[in-house]
Amino acid sequence: MLVLSGYEYLLVFTIVCILVPISGLVLSKFLSPAETGPAGRTTYESGCEPVGGAWIQFNIRYYMFALAFVIFDVETVFLYPWAVAFSKLGLLAFIEALIFIAILILGLVYAWRKGALEWS
Repeated sequence: MLVLSGYEYLLVFTIVCILVPISGLVLSKFLSPAETGPAGRTTYESGCEPVGGAWIQFNIRYYMFALAFVIFDVETVFLYPWAVAFSKLGLLAFIEALIFIAILILGLVYAWRKGALEWS
C-alpha cells in the first residue's frame, strides 16, 4: 500500500515534466549538425541578407510595454478561478475582487500618468 495514495498522477506528471525537456535537449544535441560553417553563424533575418550588426540597443519603452503587459495579463488570469466559483464565494469575495480590480486600475492609471504607455 502506498503511503501517499492519490498522488500517483502527480508523480507521473512530474516525471513527464522532467523528461520532456531533457529528451528534447538530448535529441537536439544528437540530431543537429556538428558544424554549420560560416553561413550558420550569421544573423538570420527571414532569409534576407543581414543588415547591420546583431547587437543593437532597444529602447527601454519596449521593455516597459512588455512588463506592463505581463503584469496585467498575469493578474487578469487570477480572476478566472474567482469567476468560476463566484456563486459559492459570497459577498466578501466580491468585495475582495473589487479591491483587486481597483488596485489594477490604480496601477494602470499610474503607468499612464508616468508615460510608460506612450510609444514616442
